[in-house]
Amino acid sequence: MTNLKHIWNFFTSVKLAIFTLCSLAITSIIGTIIPQGESAGFYAKQYGIKAAHFMQILDIPDMYYSWWFLLLLFILSINLLVCSIERFPRVWAIIHTDNLKVTTERIAKMANSREWQVSVADMEAFNPVAFFKTAGMTSSSKAIDNGTLYFGQKGKYSRTGVYLVHLSILVIFAGATIGSQLGLKGSVMIPEMQGTSKFFSSSQPETIDLGFEVRCDKFIIEFYDNGMPKEYQSTLTIIDNGIEVLTEDIQVNSPLTYKGFTFYQSSYQGYKDFIVSITNQDTKQTKQTILPFQKQQNWEENDVRFGIVNAEALGQRFTRTKFWLKNGDTPAVLTWLDDNESRIVTTANNSYNVHVKQMYATGLQIAKDPGVWIVYIGCGLMLLGLYMAFFLSHRRIWLCQDTSAAGPRLILGGSTNKNQLAFKQLFTKLENVIDKLN
Repeated sequence: MTNLKHIWNFFTSVKLAIFTLCSLAITSIIGTIIPQGESAGFYAKQYGIKAAHFMQILDIPDMYYSWWFLLLLFILSINLLVCSIERFPRVWAIIHTDNLKVTTERIAKMANSREWQVSVADMEAFNPVAFFKTAGMTSSSKAIDNGTLYFGQKGKYSRTGVYLVHLSILVIFAGATIGSQLGLKGSVMIPEMQGTSKFFSSSQPETIDLGFEVRCDKFIIEFYDNGMPKEYQSTLTIIDNGIEVLTEDIQVNSPLTYKGFTFYQSSYQGYKDFIVSITNQDTKQTKQTILPFQKQQNWEENDVRFGIVNAEALGQRFTRTKFWLKNGDTPAVLTWLDDNESRIVTTANNSYNVHVKQMYATGLQIAKDPGVWIVYIGCGLMLLGLYMAFFLSHRRIWLCQDTSAAGPRLILGGSTNKNQLAFKQLFTKLENVIDKLN
């Protein structure tokens, strides 16, 4: 029994809580400074072979999933749980105590207390229920020797705020653990006008099946004058059981979520191919195709041949293309188009609206975290607990109507567990109500 008591006292220690919190803070800083999830060669090149070997022993490249980091979280969880079990019953007893068992003498000795001698008429005119409503409280009462004792309180459950914060931390840890053990993370590169139902896992060598297809309909990118990317977005379509169920534009901070999978815009890749769209201005027929550089394609329905014969580039980005189009036996037409530009091209027989843009692939980060809603619930509980702990207080007011032979009198007393200044203002307000009786 003594050993169990020592173990219990160890986990109720505030020093243990401070130690684990500091350890988690320090290790989190290390995990932020040292890149996570890189190859062994990366760490050897960056920090040297010996340091890289030491990092591998301590699982620092995958620190947040290491056994010792999870052990720190487990110790903190046990510490919070044991501390709550140790202290919560006393708080619960205070919340549900019978406050009408207080004696008149104790009320008179409270830090916030006052006594008034009143007339019989004033005593009869005084309304205790309305008096407590002034403080925003409902009242209960009981008969005592030579009078009646009234009691009102507000915010009694604010005492549980700190324990709600403890619970929220445990809930967040539970959600994070579920997410790390059952969640999926990976990436995929999808060229425009193509789709995939698989992605590459970040922790497994094989691909993972989504259970549906995601297609990149369009990729749009804007550049600064120096050629650096400014912003980009993808238009994605979800195809489930052969049916297009959802089409949505995503950007870096605006992901798409479907069936628990979240698709984040993370990167892109440019190709030396082009997406060409040609519309016959008379028949309104349209052909859209992927056109390789300097390769000819045919549009048999309109007896049209076309291709990209030249291009100007800035790094990996094509800024202009020279488009070639021939309709039947008429002379070929050549025209320069800026990237993602539309232009009317006229031959001897027809006019065509031509649109040419460089082909890109959208880079997506894919995540499925079954514990994310548990984490959200934990965060909500934490906000509620912090609000209760810091902005609410347990205010208690006692009022005794003493009708003894010495003369009618009112005895007022009150206490609060915190925010004494605000409570003093409330108590003064109640004193003023009674002062007006005289």
